[in-house]
Amino acid sequence: MTTATTFPDAPAATRGGLRSRYRQQLQQILAFGGLVVIFAFFSVASPYFLEWANVKGILLATAVTGIMALGATFVIVTGGIDLSVGTGMTLCSVMTGVFLTNLGLPLVVGVLGGVATGALLGLVNGLNVSFLRIPPFIATLAMMMVAQGLSLIISGTKPIYFSDVAGFSQIALGELVPGLPNAVLIFFVAALVAGALLSKSLLGRYALSIGSNEEATAISGIPVRRWKVAVYTLAGLFTGLAGVVMASRLNSAQPGLGLGYELEAIAAVVIGGTSLRGGRGTILGTVIGALIMSTLTNGLRIMSIPQEWQKVAVGVVILLAVFTDILRRGKDA
Repeated sequence: MTTATTFPDAPAATRGGLRSRYRQQLQQILAFGGLVVIFAFFSVASPYFLEWANVKGILLATAVTGIMALGATFVIVTGGIDLSVGTGMTLCSVMTGVFLTNLGLPLVVGVLGGVATGALLGLVNGLNVSFLRIPPFIATLAMMMVAQGLSLIISGTKPIYFSDVAGFSQIALGELVPGLPNAVLIFFVAALVAGALLSKSLLGRYALSIGSNEEATAISGIPVRRWKVAVYTLAGLFTGLAGVVMASRLNSAQPGLGLGYELEAIAAVVIGGTSLRGGRGTILGTVIGALIMSTLTNGLRIMSIPQEWQKVAVGVVILLAVFTDILRRGKDA
């Protein structure tokens, strides 16, 4: 008996793709609308919110979280997760301090060393997930703890200051564009690069394909494991860049920082419309999501809301973001 091969209805598949794209664009519009509402609310609630010094503070806070979120977008698009970006960022800051202050390397070499540290962390995550087949949650949770421990060990549990490193603080706080801190400029440039990689490069297309249907992607002849390693390594590069920017902003490497940043980065990605199931996501949405997180935190702080309630509010936003993603999944099913 001959089994007939059934092909999907092309017009139906096209309509499904258009509906998915429409929902993604709608999510971005809703996220941007939410940002406008939050901004308007805090502008009315506090006369100090719209002062340029405060707006600049929001943008500076967004830069660090946002750079990490850019890398997290690629990982989540594949259907994975990276819990190590927060403490990984701290380890990259500490290693930058070691390169520049302890070893006395030139500024450019020390900065590249800090970024390379992030790439190495990402590479290890990618190898663990792809070749050792450790679930991404467990692999990156372990790396989160390893990075936290190494940060404390290497720094001797003490901050590393960059006071004697000429020009280091200008990486984040200088102003190539008058009125705009360099950290924000770095974030926007990194977002443009990430957007081009996700939408125009083989890496982006394969990441989306892996997240949509990993088995079908492998059957089509694409070396899924190697591309997953590349994705996690790229995410590590963004983590390293965030670590350098954070160290420059504080003019010190603080080994106790890091925990909690990974949740803000993941929340920014999900709020922006990237599905935790994988296969769908945009960099523009991630930028909007990062702005929402930092604006919310800043607004609550400027209204003198106790820190414990600030954490509650951020937690609620994360829950809402994940619940929204679940609703989107149900509609796409």
